[in-house]
Amino acid sequence: MAVVATAFAAVVLAGCASLPSLPFASAPKPPIAKQVPYTVTSPNGDRVDPYYWLRDDTRQSNDVLDYLKAENAYRDAVMAHTAPLQQKLYDEMVARQKPDDATVPVWDNGYWYCSRFEPGKEHAIQARRQGQRDAPEEVLIDGNARAIGASFYSLGGLDVSPDGQKLAFTEDLVGRRQYVIKVKDLATGELLPDVIENAEPDVLWAADGKTLLYIEKDPVTLLSTRVKRHRLGTLSVSDVVVHDEKDTSYYLSLSRASSGKMLFINLTSTLQSEVRYAYSSDARLAFKPVLPREAGHLYKADHDGRDFIVLSNWKAQNFRVLRAPVKTSSRKGTWKEVLPARRDVLIDGFEIHQDALALNERADGLLKLRVHPWKAGTSLKQDVVIAADEPAYTMDLVETPGITGPGGAQKLRYRYSSLITPATTYDYDLKTGQRELLKRTEVLGGFDSANYQTEFRMATARDGTKVPVSLAYRRGTPLDGTAPLYQYGYGSYGFSSDPRFHSDWLSLLDRGFVVAIAHVRGGQELGRAWYEHGKLLEKKNSFTDFIDVTAFLTLEKIAAADKVFAEGRSAGGLLMGAVLNLAPERYRGVVAGVPFVDVVTTMLDESIPLTTNEFDEWGNPKQKAYYDYMLSYSPYDNIRPQAYPAIYVHTGLWDSQVQYYEPAKWVAKLRAMKTDQHPLIFSIDLAAGHGGKAGRYERHHETARSYAFILDQIGITQ
Repeated sequence: MAVVATAFAAVVLAGCASLPSLPFASAPKPPIAKQVPYTVTSPNGDRVDPYYWLRDDTRQSNDVLDYLKAENAYRDAVMAHTAPLQQKLYDEMVARQKPDDATVPVWDNGYWYCSRFEPGKEHAIQARRQGQRDAPEEVLIDGNARAIGASFYSLGGLDVSPDGQKLAFTEDLVGRRQYVIKVKDLATGELLPDVIENAEPDVLWAADGKTLLYIEKDPVTLLSTRVKRHRLGTLSVSDVVVHDEKDTSYYLSLSRASSGKMLFINLTSTLQSEVRYAYSSDARLAFKPVLPREAGHLYKADHDGRDFIVLSNWKAQNFRVLRAPVKTSSRKGTWKEVLPARRDVLIDGFEIHQDALALNERADGLLKLRVHPWKAGTSLKQDVVIAADEPAYTMDLVETPGITGPGGAQKLRYRYSSLITPATTYDYDLKTGQRELLKRTEVLGGFDSANYQTEFRMATARDGTKVPVSLAYRRGTPLDGTAPLYQYGYGSYGFSSDPRFHSDWLSLLDRGFVVAIAHVRGGQELGRAWYEHGKLLEKKNSFTDFIDVTAFLTLEKIAAADKVFAEGRSAGGLLMGAVLNLAPERYRGVVAGVPFVDVVTTMLDESIPLTTNEFDEWGNPKQKAYYDYMLSYSPYDNIRPQAYPAIYVHTGLWDSQVQYYEPAKWVAKLRAMKTDQHPLIFSIDLAAGHGGKAGRYERHHETARSYAFILDQIGITQ
């Protein structure tokens, strides 16, 4: 191992698993990455990066792979004494899951569709029953059979042809989110010869049942670039391009209108969007815009069979709903308002029903559900916000074809959850206002939500801003300043960290932890402005909000100041990296998953996946104002000689969202500069991507290891 310290190599060869009883000072020494000066150039100044050599786009360099394997060996050596705790955590996480769990069946075009698991198996089975719920089951896709022989397997999208006889589906066998499209003849069970590689997971049938619509990815940047139509029985090289997106700041996705009559291409960048439509019966699939893109205009569109229903921020920061005639949709002057914008409520999404519009909206920091009648005088008499029984919760619309069975009443399906209430699916009758409980996710192992408490509080940030905080703890946990704290955060892209149930968190709650979600600026929990004040030249608000929530929770005696642990993933990993540099003394330990920590170098390189899509989120470092600001907080660039808390970092070699070498370089530099003796562990899955392992049970191994790391820091061994 050319890049690994010989002392550590000797320990590995000797069998480092034999060291569980040794104190940390006597533990194996970590692998030390060599330093090879490399100049990262930019119009606003050059920087020397001594660990740039860890970037290997082929993922085949022996030097790089040997170093990463040495990091994993060091992880195993240092954490060997926690092996019994890791196993205990893993076992209890798995034991909470119902072995044969299944989703609530959804009715569509003559069939009941569901996804289910079989005991002990990692992947879901997609199935359907014709006509009746108790009709014989037909397996569409068995993920377990598809995964045989693969080190990674993830099913992407799937779509059944209009005649119900063919299934188009996408799957990823690497973890890099480069999906392969395949087609199955449901009558014979055979796969057709049609195979399309390097695609997004979205795939849709046109009305003829012979034409597929899909998105091709750029093989280098992995950006979604061109939308194509494929005719069954032809080679993919002859597929026709129906949309070629030249602006690399856009993400592309596909959807089908609620009416079933149209297919949509959704083009979305940070600050503007465009929806293009074509009639599904159009043999050419000639797409045209609902409304051509305009600077600063974000909108989504659906079709109710007559008009477009549009969710738009036109003259409405928090969005409003409008009706647009299809023939004149390109002229906003012909749009008619259905639901106005409100200053204190963000409309997050909607679903079309016959008598009413169902809306997900964000108010008071929480995701709520509103039912709005199309017009007065219908059987649905009033605008209603569906009630909840807890102070912190989440309500999600569940997309259905609009009715819950053949000849069924108009119903709205939604899913309710909180930090202490497992996902619960309801049907809400739009005429009577009554809800029907369809399913509450079973949590085995003696779980009872009555044993836990959830709260919703407001912390005061240093600039006076009130920051929402969702809390949970087991009843009886002392709130006197002695309880350990696990604080989670994200705060980017306008993605909100809603208080949902995570069964894995029970392993912390049952060991006396308080669990908190800091809803920092950069999400949209408090509306669009909450996002605007947490990006670009105001990004540091996300970091200071998180730190100030920590200060609030310890000052209020909700948690012990010397037992605070923090975790974030991806852009939340950036949050962790920034917090570590700004206030390391606040935290006993930090877990950073697939962390985006080398902000400036990544954003300077437009060949890296996602870079150009995100200039409006982080800024373009080729412009000096953004370069200087990003450089002032980039975790990798701001490491300095100081004491850091215990740190656990994990990533996947095949990550397409945040490349593995970002955390690898970050860890190497931290090792070289930090002045403390606290553990710094780097765990890299050599056969996974951004989401880690895809299997139902496999994913718990990394979680159990990171929780064991946390518990070990405060001496909890069982």
